[in-house]
Amino acid sequence: MTPVKARAWMSWSSGKDSTLALAAARADPELEVVGLLTTLNGDADRVAMHAVRRDLLRAQATALGLPLHEVDLPWPCSNQEYEALMTAAIAIARSDGVSRMVFGDLFLADVRAYREQALAGTHVEPLFPLWGRPTRELAEEMVELGIRATLTCVDPRKLDPSFAGRPFDHTLLADLPDHVDPCGENGEFHTFVHDGPGFAAPIPVRTGDVVERDGFVFADVVPVSSVDGPVN
Repeated sequence: MTPVKARAWMSWSSGKDSTLALAAARADPELEVVGLLTTLNGDADRVAMHAVRRDLLRAQATALGLPLHEVDLPWPCSNQEYEALMTAAIAIARSDGVSRMVFGDLFLADVRAYREQALAGTHVEPLFPLWGRPTRELAEEMVELGIRATLTCVDPRKLDPSFAGRPFDHTLLADLPDHVDPCGENGEFHTFVHDGPGFAAPIPVRTGDVVERDGFVFADVVPVSSVDGPVN
């Protein structure tokens, strides 16, 4: 008799950590990943913090062959509003038979504790397949596995703004200052993935304008067609 797999959603940021965690979850014989869950800045129509356009987020879901569950947050968003919206999302997950939620967190104990507390009593168990692994090793593995990503957001207090818009590759990893986590886990940078494990095909994109807003530097990643010129 074939054992029943636990149905899972992936907490999807649109970035590299989520991509590697999703690949790990899909390789787990005890799990069946059946959806992606993403929070967006509803006013900006972009993924929260990563500043990825909604149409590119949806292109990722299509490439990965997974339903996308979008949670639009007001901006600014209070903790009370956030928790109410996420509670509603978890209720939808439960109605879909989901009993696991996969996260791409690496080592921030307070973030993990918050997620565990938020899911306590919901009958949805949080999973952290990348937890505790050395981030230099993880970053190199991401590149070797074919994860292709662009830095969409940089905190200029932690990393030079010139890194915004650069590809996440071996050259970038070599150029990062020693005080910067190779995966940006301390908020130094965020990414958008346009190809990687599980993608049916790459998403053609180019890097657009780079702007400073709300204390962060954002590089706009723009979808392109075959007639628009070179892609990232």
